[in-house]
Amino acid sequence: MEVVNEATYQAAVKVAGTIEAHFRKHLSAAKADGEEDLAIVPAARQVEKIIDVAFWASLRKEEGNPIRISLAFLPPSQAGKPLLFEKPILLTPQLLTKLAPGVERAGIHIGVWFEGEELYVWGTTIKLPNLCFVLDVSEPGLLVVKHRRAAGLGKFTNVAVLRGDQVKVVNEDSGLLPDSPMILKSLLGVTASCFWNNGVNVLIQIAVSMRAHKRGGILLVTPSNSEAWRESIIHPLQYPISPAFSGVADLLRYDGKSVTEIFWQNALRREVENITGLTAVDGATIVNDQQELLAFGAKITRAKDAKPIEQVLMVEPIEGGVPTLLHPSAIGGTRHLSAAQFVHDQRDAHALVASQDGYFTVFSWSEHQQLVQGHRIDILLL
Repeated sequence: MEVVNEATYQAAVKVAGTIEAHFRKHLSAAKADGEEDLAIVPAARQVEKIIDVAFWASLRKEEGNPIRISLAFLPPSQAGKPLLFEKPILLTPQLLTKLAPGVERAGIHIGVWFEGEELYVWGTTIKLPNLCFVLDVSEPGLLVVKHRRAAGLGKFTNVAVLRGDQVKVVNEDSGLLPDSPMILKSLLGVTASCFWNNGVNVLIQIAVSMRAHKRGGILLVTPSNSEAWRESIIHPLQYPISPAFSGVADLLRYDGKSVTEIFWQNALRREVENITGLTAVDGATIVNDQQELLAFGAKITRAKDAKPIEQVLMVEPIEGGVPTLLHPSAIGGTRHLSAAQFVHDQRDAHALVASQDGYFTVFSWSEHQQLVQGHRIDILLL
């Protein structure tokens, strides 16, 4: 069962054992909970080989274009109705490079399985078992190890990110810290909802989309029963919305009866993109906790009688990550400073901040620490 070829990408060697242990832990817990349709855990040597081949493939181009692919470790028997090759093909960087143009769209996975001591590609699939090992090639030299959630819904859970010789392993316990925001807990699988029509899951979709448009932006999430947020915004508002736009909010009240779930999911994606596009406009986009759009292009200011924010406790949910006190201007410039000040003044609110360089930060108030905390979650959004 072992793969004998030695990996030449040393980051793969470094992280393979940790990844195998992660999947064994979660599969064991899922079995104990009575979960069904569970994946098979790849051995460390198999993880190492898959990562090694994918990394070298990621540095290639096909017809001048970088490759974007997703590999999944599973036999065809667990893939529902897969697209099968007549014969399995040996897993190599050359094969992945050639296949890439045909499988780069979201939701399509290259199926990888073993035969004897080698790994082979047997075809493609859009269906995966629960907690299936998945490796995404996001851009040249950037690989993300993730797995399908046991509930089967929402964004996949990230396990590790490899960028060149840098390896970041997600620390799942980060979501258990006092005052961790719900979006972080859900991304880490601590309180993941099994339902699509869940406000936190929608917020995750918005965050992923904000990061993807690469223009940067701020999304402020305020309590629906309060107008206090207006004290921290310059008036008149540039683009106020009246009445509040409820495109997403209406879909969150989905009862499962009026339309099919597929139709509803597609409608929700369109509404999420509608909101996300507005975050690219200069200024902040404001929604309430019911996902109703209140304004966009808003300029943040310090509330009357409020003190300037001086410190933010920055945390990244990775193994070895150490919380650090920073002045908010040191985190990412004026966008981060204004978002942190907003949360400092409006302590029931959250601020999601996307940088043009791909960094993503969630600001929230910590009653435990009595200061604003910033969670760097871009590693969880890839």
